[in-house]
Amino acid sequence: MRIKGEKGFSLIDTIAAVGLLGVISASFLGGLATTSTSRVTADERASSKILAETVMENVRKLPYATSYDFTIPDEYSGYTTTINATKQRNNSIQIVTVTIHHRDKDVLSLESYKVSR
Repeated sequence: MRIKGEKGFSLIDTIAAVGLLGVISASFLGGLATTSTSRVTADERASSKILAETVMENVRKLPYATSYDFTIPDEYSGYTTTINATKQRNNSIQIVTVTIHHRDKDVLSLESYKVSR
């Protein structure tokens, strides 16, 4: 409510403007948090995929065995790997499964075959 001759904004106008600014800010910050979480998840999956493929390539180069070990490079600190080799068909074929863990959760599993020759 304005008195005749006064210039400026009323208290109601100011409260409405601050409320609108708060709603816009809250939705912007929520979107920013979601984007940040998605980026971290995508980076974790990409790193896990590269690490799993590296481990699988190294296992393929090793002689046929009942178990395989791999030392994780320093740039993947915080990641761990599990390598399982399951024998199939007269013990001449193995299904090799590489599972990558990060922050105590399974991030990615990669499976391939290895043949004894």
